[in-house]
Amino acid sequence: MSYGSAAALQSAIYGRLSSDPRLTGVSVVDAVPTGGGEGTFVLIGPEEVYDQSDKSGGGAEHRLTVAVISSATGFAAAKTVAVAVSDALVDAPLTLTRGRLVSLHFRRAKAVRLDEGGARRIDLSFRARIED
Repeated sequence: MSYGSAAALQSAIYGRLSSDPRLTGVSVVDAVPTGGGEGTFVLIGPEEVYDQSDKSGGGAEHRLTVAVISSATGFAAAKTVAVAVSDALVDAPLTLTRGRLVSLHFRRAKAVRLDEGGARRIDLSFRARIED
């Protein structure tokens, strides 16, 4: 097993989301902006990595979260962006600088209210299988 492809996967996901026309005007970040951020943004979040090596070589399963955070009223704005994120990533043909992406699948989503209902957050969970 190797964690070696983790940075390459994050970079490829960032590139894919940053260049997707459905997300034009939506910031893609890996840290919450100072002050908590205003508007709607995409946060590349935590991941867990599991060994998936076999006889053919090294490999890893990355379980990662991409969050949509929005200060817009209601869930509609956040859900529109979350759908665009999901559509951009599911089975995306990402090219990594290290390793080879075998698959990228949606696992689940969780939508919650933040700040006593003033903001919304949708955590999208994905599973990526990488051969290293």
